[in-house]
Amino acid sequence: MDLNVNGQPHTLPEHARDPAMPLLWALRDGLNLTGTKFGCGIAACGACTVHVDGVATRSCVTPLASVQGKAITTIEALGSEAQPHALQLAWLAEQVPQCGYCQSGMLMAAAALLAKNRRPSDADIDAAISNLCRCGTYPRVRAAIHQAAEKLAGGKK
Repeated sequence: MDLNVNGQPHTLPEHARDPAMPLLWALRDGLNLTGTKFGCGIAACGACTVHVDGVATRSCVTPLASVQGKAITTIEALGSEAQPHALQLAWLAEQVPQCGYCQSGMLMAAAALLAKNRRPSDADIDAAISNLCRCGTYPRVRAAIHQAAEKLAGGKK
């Protein structure tokens, strides 16, 4: 079974080819992409959020069979240490991460939002970012998304 992850084709190892396996486990255990986190396992918390064809998707409940032939993007491809995404820079500037566990899912949800809405309102952000954060950093998340949106509107990544 092959997957297109972060713009590259990948052949899953034998132990990660069950079509019913959640995408999360194929990414983490099959491809060693451990930036995507396991949280609740029922698509409630969003720690496992990745993009499937550009749409924020909870990978813990997404079977492998449903993503065949689709483009999967994980936090590993959002930005790099040398070239961080505007959201990653804003996350740091607004001091969003506390414990940090939910942050990769939050960032992926925010990136999907900004890809389709470059000037989201607070209501747009609240509707799009349904991820759970036990540290309660929601006001900082909102501020970081606004900051990144401004930077992206200026043509900067």
